[in-house]
Amino acid sequence: MNTLNTAQLLADLPSRLSAIPRRWAERTPHASALHDGQRHWTYAELAAAIDTATAQLRAWQLRPGDRLAVIGENCVAQVVLTFAAAELDAWIVHLNGRLSPREVDVVLEHSGARRAIYLTMPASPETAEHARRHAAQAIGTPFGTWMLGALNADCTPEPVHASSHEQVAALVYTTGTTGQPKGVMLTHRNLLFIAAVSSTLRGLTPQDRAYGVLPITHVYGLTSVMLGTLYAGACLYLCPRFTPDALLKALRDDGLTIVQGVPAMYARLLEKLGGAGTPLPTRLRFAYAGGSPLPPSLKAQVEQLLGLPLHNGYGLTETSPTVSQTRLDQPRSDTSVGHAIPGVEVRVAAGADGIGELWVRGPNLMRGYYREPQLTAAVLDAEGWLNTGDMVRQDADGALHIVGRTKELIIRSGFNVYPLEVETVLNAHPAVTQSAVVGRAAADGDEEVVAFVEPDPRRQLDVEELQRYLAERLAPYKRPSAIIAMAALPAAATGKILKNQLRQMASAPTCGD
Repeated sequence: MNTLNTAQLLADLPSRLSAIPRRWAERTPHASALHDGQRHWTYAELAAAIDTATAQLRAWQLRPGDRLAVIGENCVAQVVLTFAAAELDAWIVHLNGRLSPREVDVVLEHSGARRAIYLTMPASPETAEHARRHAAQAIGTPFGTWMLGALNADCTPEPVHASSHEQVAALVYTTGTTGQPKGVMLTHRNLLFIAAVSSTLRGLTPQDRAYGVLPITHVYGLTSVMLGTLYAGACLYLCPRFTPDALLKALRDDGLTIVQGVPAMYARLLEKLGGAGTPLPTRLRFAYAGGSPLPPSLKAQVEQLLGLPLHNGYGLTETSPTVSQTRLDQPRSDTSVGHAIPGVEVRVAAGADGIGELWVRGPNLMRGYYREPQLTAAVLDAEGWLNTGDMVRQDADGALHIVGRTKELIIRSGFNVYPLEVETVLNAHPAVTQSAVVGRAAADGDEEVVAFVEPDPRRQLDVEELQRYLAERLAPYKRPSAIIAMAALPAAATGKILKNQLRQMASAPTCGD
């Protein structure tokens, strides 16, 4: 797998995303491309649907360089509109229907979208509410009813470029855990490169069936899962929201061979099954976790349950998203996020403790933050290196271990406390499903460590016992001053824990009393 010829791969990439389904519509028109829970869509049907949607978007006055906002949750229409926008050289702006009204409105305003389309469906009542708020009009389509927002006559098209490395395909907004969300400009080459590499490293073939529950509105679900699966001519099983029951049914009835998820998804599955005591009979040949740190205890349980290695990886929106991943032919016993993928360079400015900030360079790097040149210049240097803001440790063989975010570092009594280290110990406790650790300002400029934990509902959580457990495993300065149990930690639709909300809670005068 490490012999992937990156130069040849880049040379072979098409110039636009929409070439992906067209290639397979010509080669294997009757092969299944998508399954939406009710029916299969062949590659020929997908290509025809893209033609229909492209014509409709033109009729709705969408122009090259315009931004097209699509609000919804995983469905065939999201896939079709992604490729239709690419055909028109418009920028797709995917928004999860579960975002709050404020979050949706901020993105619509910042992106200056020419049109907004709301993909209403029974599984996403929030999307229908957004459509109602914006007085969108019901339009019948071959994919069901869409709600069409008013034309934004003030939208100014962005310049259009023939080259795939300059033309923006998607404007992906980060979840905005701190401050305003940023619009990350990802080009056709950015997305095609990751789709191709992701597909190749997983050894995907047209016979594979991949689970598509990670939101297409998020870069992980858009690029690695959706585009990566279709790049290989495989079939993507779309699911609008994760539930353990839906995954179990898909594993049993649909013969899935590929599952990609976030650690919280696997934790919920284990919780549903009462642990990993009884291995699941599946046709899986590959399971992957990404999007947030993978606790060692969770990795071990998932591997026992599925009977195969749980691969791990690392990326961020600004890198489309993949930076590194463990290899199909080299599974690891630790929770390293593996080696940099072929074609991507990494640099670690490590200190005396071997921990340093990670810099990345490669064909996966964003063009920049939309309408934010100063923010772009703050993270991208003149030589094309991106400062990820993540702290890592690198093994002698090049494998990376994520230690934590630079901005999440807690300084306590002059010592550095990396929240991930404390979370890893907490998550290994049998009564804890997941945890999040944040800093809280204390006297004399010092900080306290505050832990929020989501208990396993099958077990009784004793906070005092948990403190004793931590005392045996962590130095005194790393131990939380307060442990707060919550029925569910606040999380984005991707499963990513929203630490900014927890920091605000931790700073409340009564928190931890």
